[in-house]
Amino acid sequence: MSDFFPNGVWPTMLTPFTKDNRVDYPALEALIDWYIEQGVDGLFAVCQSSEMYYLTLEERTKIASFVREKAGDRVPVIASGHISDDIEEQIEELKAMADTGIDALVILSNHFAEKHEDDQTWKSNAVKILDKIPDIPLGIYECPVPYKRLMSPELLKWCAETGRFYFLKDTSCDVGLIHAKYEAVKGSKLKIYNANAATLLDSLRIGIAGFSGIMANFHPRPYVWLTRNWHKDVKKAELVQDFLGTMSLAEGQSYPINAKYHLQLEGVPVELYSRTRDYKELRSADKIVVEQLHRLTREFISKCNL
Repeated sequence: MSDFFPNGVWPTMLTPFTKDNRVDYPALEALIDWYIEQGVDGLFAVCQSSEMYYLTLEERTKIASFVREKAGDRVPVIASGHISDDIEEQIEELKAMADTGIDALVILSNHFAEKHEDDQTWKSNAVKILDKIPDIPLGIYECPVPYKRLMSPELLKWCAETGRFYFLKDTSCDVGLIHAKYEAVKGSKLKIYNANAATLLDSLRIGIAGFSGIMANFHPRPYVWLTRNWHKDVKKAELVQDFLGTMSLAEGQSYPINAKYHLQLEGVPVELYSRTRDYKELRSADKIVVEQLHRLTREFISKCNL
């Protein structure tokens, strides 16, 4: 990978599982192809949506290697997956992930310091870790588990000044804070990608690079259109934003089971099985909602020529 991340849409990938609770690699390959056919610009493997806290290190690294191999030269692949609290264990996990051939390694912002610790502690731990992992392009993910640690503009500026960070998956859902972060790293190599659907258009107007969020597992195509065309057709962009913001309410309904059901409706051969929740939590009424969302999405994409 060159020293930049393409602007646009980076889905936080799901992990398909078989009935006997193994990673379903044929389904994963079909899912990779589906994302790319939808026009996404990169793939974020082994993240919270991938159920990384419920995967062994062997599974995490194998998934990352598999996604990198199957994506080929079509799109870049990034991955996270350091889930330990101990610094030395994190270093080993990050080294193992870096060795998978991925294009960039994404660190979790909530694993470099405890919830009660300040930014200076974060920096000190970051220096220890960065000194011991390969010189590979790095990203940052404001993962909400085990707790959400948002990067301050000042800390993000420090990261940019190291010259090693190129990507931030922002989960603040706060346009004001996103703007402050953008101003802090403006002119550097570090790009910001919004994870929140409702604030996406406003953040694109600020200058952020794209979208990396849950809803790209349902319908990436409207996100692809918006990130590429928001400045070309203002009225249509606002309509697409209204659709995406409203549809993002699905995030709160039995995710990731509902996303896997939506993918089934798309013809992707994934099962509903998950390690984070019982697939039976998706009730018949919930399935009807997903079916309605799917029909509306198809109709919206067709009518708006996305």
